Amino acid sequence: MARRRKGRAIDGILLLDKPLEISSNQALQKVKRAFLAAKAGHTGALDPLATGMLPVCLGEATKFSQFLLDADKTYIVTAKLGVRTTTSDADGEVVDTRDVNVTQQQLNDACETFRGPIKQVPSMFSALKHQGKPLYHYARQGIVIERPARDITIFSLVITRFEGDEVDMKVHCSKGTYIRSLVDDLGQLLGCGAYVSKLHRTNVADYPSEKMVTFEMLETLLEKAQAEQIPLTDILDPLLIPMDSAVKALPSIHMTPSARDSFLHGQPVAYQSDTELSQGSVVRTYCVQDDVFLGVSEIDSDNNAAPKRVVVFNSPA
Repeated sequence: MARRRKGRAIDGILLLDKPLEISSNQALQKVKRAFLAAKAGHTGALDPLATGMLPVCLGEATKFSQFLLDADKTYIVTAKLGVRTTTSDADGEVVDTRDVNVTQQQLNDACETFRGPIKQVPSMFSALKHQGKPLYHYARQGIVIERPARDITIFSLVITRFEGDEVDMKVHCSKGTYIRSLVDDLGQLLGCGAYVSKLHRTNVADYPSEKMVTFEMLETLLEKAQAEQIPLTDILDPLLIPMDSAVKALPSIHMTPSARDSFLHGQPVAYQSDTELSQGSVVRTYCVQDDVFLGVSEIDSDNNAAPKRVVVFNSPA
């Protein structure tokens, strides 16, 4: 008999403004405890030295976290020139120190080479897996693993400040981009080395940054709930963004109430759509009667919507 999960069956996404010096998993666990949620997961880790937007999926929303892992992201980063570290950030050991004799034009020219589609070799201090273990597991033992360059895209890279040995940049990039590697590569190209001294993620997909919630806000609301005996459903749950926001970039389809039941039981069904969809298209799926989000489906060879990720309703608390 399956073990019953402890906690509330609460579904949705919290846009956490992650603070410094806390891991993404520690942040996730704090959010999970605050909401008394039965299930939670994040959508792409931020280093302890990085701050900013960390979407935390609760309940059924965890089924769609992969779509946010694959989303574009935007960062504000400060690069410290003249120093190279083992981790390409302030946590690492210094491996090289050089004088900084970089002009604005040299910096502009170097940044231009990173704009658009490029190849990037991931850092050894990344969470990419090798034989089931993250690369940083090997890096901490002094073991270097051969890493193939990966295709990424830097949609925009804007220099917002250049003073002495510091450069501030705003970077909009595709999934799989490592900002630490980008800064390290920039330092190598400039001939002086560089590492990330500050990193803040402002956006994941098109989630609005003004919707981010801090731990201080959560703690204030929890204190208010306790003092005034307000249910969490009334004071915390309104902070959550609907789970289908994670798949907003996908086209949508609708189905009848009778088809809905079959779909939720794993069967491909007929659908309605305002756009023509081809086989293999992955789509958001709703019931036409009440516009309730049912999950994500894939158009099959019979032009039916085959379930891919299905929302389970009325999960036990």
